[in-house]
Amino acid sequence: MVKWIYKLATEAQWEAALKAGQFEGAPVDLEDGYIHFSTSSQVEETARKYFRHTEKVLLLVIPVDLLEDMAESLKWEPARNGDLFPHLYAPLPLEAVIELFSLPLDAEGYHEIPPLPQEQ
Repeated sequence: MVKWIYKLATEAQWEAALKAGQFEGAPVDLEDGYIHFSTSSQVEETARKYFRHTEKVLLLVIPVDLLEDMAESLKWEPARNGDLFPHLYAPLPLEAVIELFSLPLDAEGYHEIPPLPQEQ
């Protein structure tokens, strides 16, 4: 059972969310009609694939049960390699984000992801 999901966002996107009172999503989320999240086993590949060389990236930590209590539109859908990814078909309530990390870049332009709990 997955306990936490993660969202990668730029500092500018997060600052806009704070001003708006909710996170509407990144441009790709708005285009696709839902907010993309990753599990602990998916987040590093997501960062490598979509955020390489992007500065000022944050990792938002969201407990699945808290989000499900706030928004009933979280769905698990197949994406790359057939893995199920969490998608939210509503804005992300700011209260659902319990922690965030600023992700430094390494010499090759990849983000250093902090240790995350591995799901069972």
